[in-house]
Amino acid sequence: MAETLLPNGTIVLLKNGDKKLMIYGRKQIIMKDGADAVYDYVGVPYPEGYIDQKYTYVFNHSSIKDIIFKGYMNDEEYAFQEVLNRA
Repeated sequence: MAETLLPNGTIVLLKNGDKKLMIYGRKQIIMKDGADAVYDYVGVPYPEGYIDQKYTYVFNHSSIKDIIFKGYMNDEEYAFQEVLNRA
C-alpha cells in the first residue's frame, strides 16, 4: 500500500491503461478466491463517473502510471489520512 493514499477525486492513468479513472474510495476489501483482498483504491471511468458495478475498478498505488489531477485536500482529508495509515 502507498504510504499516503491519494484523496478522493484524484484522476489517474494506470500502467497499460488508456482510460483515466477517478478515485472515489480507498482501502477497499474485496472477496477474491475465498479470501479478502485489500486494494488501495476503487475508481470509475473519467469523465463518465459511475455507470454500474461492471465499470468499477479496484487497484493499488503501484499500478498508477500518471496522476493527472490530485483531489481536494483540507484538514478533514489530512485527519482521515491518519486514520487510513493506522488501519
